[in-house]
Amino acid sequence: MTERAAGPQTIAIVGGAGKVARRLLPLLLADDRTVVPLVRRPEQASELEALGAEPRLLDIERAGVVDYLPVLDGVDAVVFAAGGGPDGNAERKRTVDLGGTLATLAACAELGIRRYVQVSAIGVDQPPPADSSPVWQAYVAAKKVSDHAVRRSELDWTILRPAALLDDEPTGHVQLGVDLEPAPISRGDVAAVIAAVLPQPATLRRQWDVVGGVLPVLEAVARAAS
Repeated sequence: MTERAAGPQTIAIVGGAGKVARRLLPLLLADDRTVVPLVRRPEQASELEALGAEPRLLDIERAGVVDYLPVLDGVDAVVFAAGGGPDGNAERKRTVDLGGTLATLAACAELGIRRYVQVSAIGVDQPPPADSSPVWQAYVAAKKVSDHAVRRSELDWTILRPAALLDDEPTGHVQLGVDLEPAPISRGDVAAVIAAVLPQPATLRRQWDVVGGVLPVLEAVARAAS
C-alpha cells in the first residue's frame, strides 16, 4: 500500500459547495486526503459525496461555535473558503465572511485543530473607495477584521488573498507576494495554491496576495515561502 503524503490527512472545507471548494476537492482527493466539505443543503451533500467527499451539514449564517464542534470533530486541517456571495446583502458579509471565520477559529482552538487556511481577498487592508456601495464596504470590512482575527490566533494559519476570481480553466501559473498589483486569477488556480500550501511548514503564519502570473504553482509557493 502506498504511504500517504505528509501533511494534514482529513481536511474540512468551510463553504464546501462554493466554486473554489469544488475545484479544490478533486485536488485533495487525488492526493489521497479525506475531504469533509461543510454544506448547507442535503442535495449539495449528496452531490459531493458522489464525488468521493465526506460532507457534513452546517448553515454558516446561523451557526455558532457549538454547531461547528461536531462537524469539525476528527479533522486535522480547515480551509475557510466561504463567502457571502455577490447577492447585494451586506448582512451576509458579516454573518458569513466575518462571523463564520470567528466561529471556525474558536471551534478549531477548542478541538485542537492547528492547520488553517483562509481564503480572503486582495487589498482589503485599504479603505474602499468612498463612492463604493455599502455592500462592498461591508465585504471589505468583514474580510479585514476576519484576517486580523486569523493572524491573532494561535493556529498554524496561512492567509491567501486572491485578486478578481475567474471561472476560466486554470493555467497552472500564479504569483504570490505582498502588495501585488491585482491580476485576475482562475478559481482553479486558487484551489491549486491552497492544495500546495496545506502540507508545507514554510507557509505557516504567512499571508500572500495571489494573482495571475507566470510561475508554476509549486514554484511560486516555494519562492514566496523562501
